[in-house]
Amino acid sequence: MKKDRLFEVPIEKQFEFDERVAAVFDDMIERSVPFYRHNLELIVALLLRRIKPGMRIVDLGSSTGALLIELASRCEVEAEFIGVDNAPAMVELAQKKAQALEVPVSFVCADLMRYDFGGSDIVIANYTLQFIRPLVRNSVVAKIYQSLKDGGLFICSEKVLMQSKWLNKQIIDIYYDYKKGQGYSETEIMRKREALENVLIPYTIEENGAMMKACGFKTVDTIFQWGNFVTMAAFR
Repeated sequence: MKKDRLFEVPIEKQFEFDERVAAVFDDMIERSVPFYRHNLELIVALLLRRIKPGMRIVDLGSSTGALLIELASRCEVEAEFIGVDNAPAMVELAQKKAQALEVPVSFVCADLMRYDFGGSDIVIANYTLQFIRPLVRNSVVAKIYQSLKDGGLFICSEKVLMQSKWLNKQIIDIYYDYKKGQGYSETEIMRKREALENVLIPYTIEENGAMMKACGFKTVDTIFQWGNFVTMAAFR
């Protein structure tokens, strides 16, 4: 796994999932998202209890394919696994990993608003909605809802804001201390924050839940949280 050193040098542009990011993404997310592996394991364990033969599982913003590859490799029934990402470098890397591990997952390079993933039983969007502009985010969630069969499950992980401004600042400071503990310097942390400004736009847990309910989801539950990182499960 190549180590993330992208922000040791001054940034020249806003953050995007290009070849440089794809090359170090696995290290970046494991060091940047608290309990990333634990949360991935929780999601996989949950979905393995739900998947039945013939089901379609779609991961939107599948990046390097870590979750889908893990899920498909441990699934004991025949199901369809599809990863969708609009970053060619991410899709190429995910395809290579799936082929090397001989795991039956298809990865597609496409805009999720244009790609037809209708008839899905499970849709996953881990740290994906936060990168979609608020003006169209509701439309994306509505499309996810419409793509699911009755009783379908939506798993969504997001970075979130706190309702209290004081609490929000403390949690962010604690998170930065966490990143320092993972080997990132203060300079790297600040440079990444600047690169992500106006690119990653988080909502509160309540705003995310209200958006899902407004789009038709019957129930929305939080299944994991560490500070400002949350995973939610919603049923159609």
